[in-house]
Amino acid sequence: MSVEIDFGKTQEIFRINEIAKQADGSAWLQEGGTVLLATVVMDELAKSEEDFLPLTVQYIEKFYAVGKIPSGFVKREGKPSDFETLTSRIVDRALRPTFPKGFNYPVQITIFVLSVDESADLQTLALKSASAALYTSSIPVQKSISAVRIGKVGDSLVVNPTLGEKDGSSLDLFVAGSKEELLMIEMRTVGKSANGVQDNGKIGEDELVSAIDLAQKELEKANTLYENEFAPFVRETKTVELFVKEIPEEIVSYVETEYSEKLRDSLSHLAQSERATILSSLADEVLESHEEWEKDDVLETLQSRKKSIMREMILSENVRADGRNTKTVRPISIETNVLPQVHGSCLFTRGQTQALVTLTIGSNEDAQIFEELTKVTGQQEQFMVHYNFPGFSVGEASRLKAVGRRELGHGNLAKRALESSLDNSEGMTVRLVSEILESNGSSSMATVCGGSLALRAGGQTTTELIAGVAMGLITEDERYAILTDITGLEDHDGDMDFKVAGSRDGITALQMDIKLGGISLQVLKEALHQARDARADILEIMEDAEENIIVNRDVLPKVEVFSINPSKVVDVLGPGGKVIKGIVENYGVKVDINRESGEIKIVGRKYDDVESASEYIRKIADDRSLDEIYQPFSRHIGKVKDIAKFGAFVELPSGHDGMIHISKISRSRVNSVEEFLSAGDEVEVEVLSVKGKKIELRRIEN
Repeated sequence: MSVEIDFGKTQEIFRINEIAKQADGSAWLQEGGTVLLATVVMDELAKSEEDFLPLTVQYIEKFYAVGKIPSGFVKREGKPSDFETLTSRIVDRALRPTFPKGFNYPVQITIFVLSVDESADLQTLALKSASAALYTSSIPVQKSISAVRIGKVGDSLVVNPTLGEKDGSSLDLFVAGSKEELLMIEMRTVGKSANGVQDNGKIGEDELVSAIDLAQKELEKANTLYENEFAPFVRETKTVELFVKEIPEEIVSYVETEYSEKLRDSLSHLAQSERATILSSLADEVLESHEEWEKDDVLETLQSRKKSIMREMILSENVRADGRNTKTVRPISIETNVLPQVHGSCLFTRGQTQALVTLTIGSNEDAQIFEELTKVTGQQEQFMVHYNFPGFSVGEASRLKAVGRRELGHGNLAKRALESSLDNSEGMTVRLVSEILESNGSSSMATVCGGSLALRAGGQTTTELIAGVAMGLITEDERYAILTDITGLEDHDGDMDFKVAGSRDGITALQMDIKLGGISLQVLKEALHQARDARADILEIMEDAEENIIVNRDVLPKVEVFSINPSKVVDVLGPGGKVIKGIVENYGVKVDINRESGEIKIVGRKYDDVESASEYIRKIADDRSLDEIYQPFSRHIGKVKDIAKFGAFVELPSGHDGMIHISKISRSRVNSVEEFLSAGDEVEVEVLSVKGKKIELRRIEN
């Protein structure tokens, strides 16, 4: 039996616990020509003595869903694509908060994409199908979770935009939550280019709050409908034991009385490894006088008390662990182009977080090729942001691992923050790599700041600098405090992780995970405005650093695109292609010419060579007549191209050739041109006359 739910624009058909019946829960979801199957399975054995949810989410796209056979040598689905990994991460982040506290049974959610039409919003449907399978399963989850996407077409906000509306939308806001609570927000803006002018897509704080408010209302309607419609299909709940660790009251009381001051002092040691060492030492100290107590109980009590002290300091005293107030950004230092042979680089340090961001510029051939299920042909990604997080950045002696979901997610967030500011009209491939060298809070936002400056350090055109900052929240009953530029401690022991990136004028990307189960729009609005003030402070420092950038022109490639009068193309090519071949050889560049439109594209591995070749071609294509360009008695520095018995042919800076007759080489008698000039010599000449296309020159003697 199926459940049909009509949302106006679309109709969703669910088949609940009817397919894949051996799973603890399943949902077959069809919307138009798109079909997904989500299953949920729970292990019967809990992870003993652990207060952690071992949840695994796998979103898997099948190529047969669009009638395609996988490209490459192996003709079956293999390693997950970035989109699959990021979608799995979205589903995980949205559903994880719905499990009851203390649930520690391994759970696996698998989502298969079985059929697809090009208009499908696969991330939204993946979350809806997974939530339906989980809500109606035998696992004790009591809330339906849904997702809504908000676009902006013109000045109007659009709920779940169609394919055509997405193409014209300047906003992509993805919100997940229950009927009462927002659980996750991801947002990016889309820069538009019109009439040759690049518009850096941005959205103001108040307008964003309005869009989130609209999303929240839609989530309330959708989840209320889902819960009512799914109620008859919910399976009988399995009996599970929730993990509750009871620590003896005497330990709690002793630590609170005897160790609160020492724990407060330990907060100043912000590095995670330092805090762990201090807490372990304090636990050993406690056990010296109370050998009967378990060290794990003592450590957990110390951790809990440390968390309470940190939160109370902020709420009562407006003082954070490192001495800042709630609105202060940590000290920032910036160095640009620290790597001489790299196209662009920035070493960005904020407090104990440090990112080395590098820029590499390539051609179209360097673009990332990928297959998108809703597209018939392969796609090209010409702007990439790759994020790496080695263990030494947090003082851990761990091996270097393959890129995981966290690294992909952080890189994707930085990409979304920066891409609308990048004017890549020249069609180059641009790759940023962020190496996190030290981490204590929001390395992804350090990547945004360093990435924006690395682009400028590499001579790339961006509409404006983009900065990012991570915000936090501490709540206790009616009291709350919004934290600017949170550290790892405040992230771990706080109630919200809220990353905001943008310029002075608006937001370009946002990511929020809410741990406490909900946030009022007023608090959200306050947090956004506080983040705007922080961005302004950071951008001021970034702007000062930009003034000191020295571009690595010796190693910096460049693409120059411009147009000339199509009638001048023949002059640029020269007889038998002689002129263009000379340009390519002399400057070491590649030149593409569109004979019909007159568009010229010059690509070279050295910035200055491309600039020189461009200037040379522009002069050849100058529409002015020769007598307008070369005034009688004007002087120029030229290069001897060829020697004849009667004189020398000289290439002038404009690209035109003139001739010095043998009689004009020297005031003294000249028996042979070779006595004074050789091919390749630079020579100063004076224009004697211009007759048609002939330029008569005289050599200037020093």
